[in-house]
Amino acid sequence: MQIALAPMEGLVDNILRDVLTQVGGIDWCVTEFIRVCDRLLPAHVYEKLAPELGRGAQTAAGVPLRVQLLGSDPACLADNAVLACELGAPVIDLNFGCPAKTVNKSRGGAVLLKEPELLHAILREVRRAVPAHIPVTAKMRLGFDSPDGALDCARALAEGGADQLVVHARTKVDGYKPPAHWEYVARVQELVKVPVFANGEVWTLEDWRRCREVSGVEDIMLGRGLVSRPDLARQIAAERQGIEFVPLDWQALQPLLQDFWVQAREQMTERQAPGRLKQWVAMLTRTYPEATALFTELRRETDCDRVARLLGIPVSEAA
Repeated sequence: MQIALAPMEGLVDNILRDVLTQVGGIDWCVTEFIRVCDRLLPAHVYEKLAPELGRGAQTAAGVPLRVQLLGSDPACLADNAVLACELGAPVIDLNFGCPAKTVNKSRGGAVLLKEPELLHAILREVRRAVPAHIPVTAKMRLGFDSPDGALDCARALAEGGADQLVVHARTKVDGYKPPAHWEYVARVQELVKVPVFANGEVWTLEDWRRCREVSGVEDIMLGRGLVSRPDLARQIAAERQGIEFVPLDWQALQPLLQDFWVQAREQMTERQAPGRLKQWVAMLTRTYPEATALFTELRRETDCDRVARLLGIPVSEAA
């Protein structure tokens, strides 16, 4: 069984990847998507979104990182995949799941699920271009506005050369609205001969149990559920291993929040850093009542020194 941290554009950047993988239970993670249009991107684009490439394509905790590309031009995606491999990417992942309107309007993400033939062409071209030892994987949704084409899309990706599929069990139109239709993940796994990961609406250990029961799939990719409950992967891993794990309480989470803030101040402007912290704390309110009080204090705060004090960090360390 494997547990993966989902790529979430604008949320799970290298800082949050670093912090979440420290908690444990995560087998691999993925970059935010790198948008590929009509040219070979310069190396610094990859290095900015995936600084882990400079240290063996791993987070500080040693969790492997995959590079995700998004686009619709098979040849251009193939060229950029080769560059990503040259920069150290151990796995190339292709995004066919992003539901954002701006992305879909430029023929990226989930809109391509309308065109299974194009999905096949993209996988075939990328698979041919990258070294044989580099896996090529894909993330998809059940379809654009209906799950009726999910099997056609999964077949196209697998036959095109995908070594693994992650299936977000909702359509593009569904967005992130519950429920997730895990029963379709079971149908995909029955159809294709490559490993399939389930994704979508797994917020708790009990959700994972139900997802596994309905989908028949052991492997899971966790997104917002892991961001809002940072030890969810460890809880799942502990259950699978038959060992006891005491969930992290709010106090145990404080070093993670402090680490996140210190890294945010090092890598972001004074204007950006507070917003990213608030974004994460807002998601933590789903799990931790104490996060609500912290978020209330942070909500209108823009002064970085005061933010540091709210987190219990001496200002000299946070600067």
